[in-house]
Amino acid sequence: MAAPRDKFGRPIVVVTGMGIVTSLGTGKKDNWAKLTAGESGIKTVTRFPVEGLKSTMAGTIDFVTVEPFSSTSLSERLAEMATEEALQQSGIGSKGNFPGPLFLAVAPVETEWPQRLEVGRTVGKKEFDYFDVLRASGGGKFAEYHHRFMFGSVAGHLAETFGTKGSPISLSTACASGATSIQLGVEAIRRGEADAALCVATEGTVNPEAMVRFSLLSALSTQNDPPQAASKPFSKNRDGFVMAEGAGALVLESYEAAMARGASIIGVVAGCGELTDSFHRTRSSPDGKPIIGCMRKTLADAGMTPEQIDHINAHGTATPENDKMEYLTTAAVFGERANHIPVSSNKSMVGHTISAAGAVEAIFSLLTLEHQRIPPTINYDMPDPAIPFDVVANKARDARVTAVMSNSFGFGGQNASLILTREPV
Repeated sequence: MAAPRDKFGRPIVVVTGMGIVTSLGTGKKDNWAKLTAGESGIKTVTRFPVEGLKSTMAGTIDFVTVEPFSSTSLSERLAEMATEEALQQSGIGSKGNFPGPLFLAVAPVETEWPQRLEVGRTVGKKEFDYFDVLRASGGGKFAEYHHRFMFGSVAGHLAETFGTKGSPISLSTACASGATSIQLGVEAIRRGEADAALCVATEGTVNPEAMVRFSLLSALSTQNDPPQAASKPFSKNRDGFVMAEGAGALVLESYEAAMARGASIIGVVAGCGELTDSFHRTRSSPDGKPIIGCMRKTLADAGMTPEQIDHINAHGTATPENDKMEYLTTAAVFGERANHIPVSSNKSMVGHTISAAGAVEAIFSLLTLEHQRIPPTINYDMPDPAIPFDVVANKARDARVTAVMSNSFGFGGQNASLILTREPV
């Protein structure tokens, strides 16, 4: 009997395992309960002094400890936790023996100022360079920092821990990274290179430097009090996004391989697409063509029409320009339906998990399909008349959902979209 294929003759790609960690908590059950209850994980930062910072809140994950602490070591631990949950649900392979490649979305590695200053004290210099750091890192307590200079270090650790097959791929496409990791997994399975793929995205970089840099771009909300109300996607009084940490992991398999081993299927990755422009390092192209093209490519990849999409899990960062651009481009693709499709932004509660956002929100989209319940966009008390989306405002909404489009529109015009369904199209 021939293996089931999609309408283009490609292997159908399904999800058999998911794992998640956000500022709301650890695991799918805890995250989903709090997300649909409209709870926020955003709070005033206590990890480091925030005096003098314009933005003092974030979706930090302080309930996970790592030693020695660095953003990279936290990112690695969050990725481990999400992957462990995904593999447990999937039941694929065995400990240290995952039968497929790893695609990891992760922020570029950089030694942070506390570690640099400690290295400077160690080498006895007030001014020091990269080579001083390497010399000081050659042994002892700085050996870990030396290891962290390699961009692929987190992926290498995960590949060794979980026994993934083939070279682990580290990627960074700004805020679209998590969705890109899933797309790479889908494409590998469609090409017949693997029956399964592990797609992970992680972000643990709420640190002083990152907050200062995003603040200098005027990207962060400064509505610090109360912190839970800072993220206001699609609201007239929105003023920026809130940084956050988190991780999401998905086990993808071909439908044939999953059925052959009797796996439970959570959902289907029916379509994926990307389109990038180089208009500006942070702003989208004013004509919106790359975002419009990205969504249209994703619909075409799934062999679907806009009328078949029941819910849009928006990028919804709450920056003034991004939210308006998201509405205008969605209207260009969906026409009149753009005002009637339920739209929600998970970032109103978990914050913007940057590199992890695409994977975290894909998992929330799959949980929406499973539970037939759309999470709310909280803090939506002052609608923006220029953005007439059907925002799922403040309270979760029960609805018939068979297909979700999950959008990730990153800095530098790096755009990626996914279409997730309950059953093969």
